[in-house]
Amino acid sequence: MWTGALTALVTPFRAGEIDHRALADLVERQIAAGINGLVPCGSTGEAATLTHDEHLEIVRAVVKTTRGRVPVIAGTGSNSTAEAIRLTRGAEDAGADGALLISPYYNRPTQEGIFRHYAAVAEASKLPLILYNIPGRTSSHMTVETVARLSRLKHVVGIKEASGSLVHALEIIAASDPDFGVWAGDDILTVPIMAVGGRGVISVTANVVPQEMVELTDACLAGDYARGRAVMHRLLPLVRATTLEVNPIPVKTALAMMKVCAEEFRLPLTCATEATRTQLQQLLREYELV
Repeated sequence: MWTGALTALVTPFRAGEIDHRALADLVERQIAAGINGLVPCGSTGEAATLTHDEHLEIVRAVVKTTRGRVPVIAGTGSNSTAEAIRLTRGAEDAGADGALLISPYYNRPTQEGIFRHYAAVAEASKLPLILYNIPGRTSSHMTVETVARLSRLKHVVGIKEASGSLVHALEIIAASDPDFGVWAGDDILTVPIMAVGGRGVISVTANVVPQEMVELTDACLAGDYARGRAVMHRLLPLVRATTLEVNPIPVKTALAMMKVCAEEFRLPLTCATEATRTQLQQLLREYELV
């Protein structure tokens, strides 16, 4: 199963439409840097404001550009189970290697509802599925017991854990099926989560510095945590900068400053404040990225 640094890709826009040229260039840049996998159409990819057709269009485009060189794990989550099934089947038809599904948001289901949501998608598709626990966006928290139940279902292969709790990640690893993978969902916790058995990170920062995030996870996978810590300390100001405003505003602003894509968002997201832009510009100069 997938290990290392997987990039939660931004979605480039231009004049309100998907910028396919910038998207292809971004994918090629990631692959050239040695990235271990790509995750389009997640929260970093502004999936909430993509139409159903655009969503699958992006997955098809990333799969086409990638040409099997790295795995593509498509974001296919929704707070509607039926819609999540449609998106997951669509990603499967588009040639994706797996799917990442966020827990249902806004309707705030019970733990049994969360279990049945993921179980229904797993039943409806043959794609390997990664669960996604991010209470800050969903207002629900997947308990260890719920994750452990899901870990024993066919096609459910792991979880992107973004609760911010190392204890929760450790308990999931201890309680779940031995083949069940845990990926850090917060870049800042990559080293500690990998140290207790995690497989890698689904990273926002990797949009900007893919090679360095691969270096970080390669070190941890090799058991060289001294090197892993050194890389994380080097990257820390940049990792922290991705949280100056709500994701993906800072990371896409940084990419625009690097001439990778346009600085364009879909409402209700807006461009970064001048204070954020000033900090990002200074950091990118320090890292010699601009």
